[in-house]
Amino acid sequence: MNEAQNRPSKKQRELLSYIEAFITQHGYGPSYREVMNALNYKSVSTVATHIDNLITKGHLRKRDKSARSLEVVQGTKEFKQKTDVTYAQEKWLIELVKKKFSVVEKELSQALIDDLYVLVGALQVIGLGDAARSFKPRLVELAQKVKASSE
Repeated sequence: MNEAQNRPSKKQRELLSYIEAFITQHGYGPSYREVMNALNYKSVSTVATHIDNLITKGHLRKRDKSARSLEVVQGTKEFKQKTDVTYAQEKWLIELVKKKFSVVEKELSQALIDDLYVLVGALQVIGLGDAARSFKPRLVELAQKVKASSE
């Protein structure tokens, strides 16, 4: 497949942008029905067709053929690591990190912020980069609050 054939169409780029934004916000991929409703498609099969084409072109991948396992494939320079984390484990880990954020938001300290940096970095290392990216803005905001309170 040459480079022109590998490029996503306008509709496919719109779909990729939506999926990436959804993953950033929620920490997991959208369902086909959520994609259908968000992008005003008429049927789930239209979503499936676009997603299958994007997988074939190498822009998306599905982990373990399970629900909500869509991932946007970034540039080839990015480090990719195969992980054996199941969807259930991924969901559990993300919930634990969310709880840690709640604790840190109530009791701001540099040591707790440092712990959060380690946790978010660990998500990246085990192959949950989208989840890690979704936590980074919140982490930066907390770090700025701690810095401001110490000045």
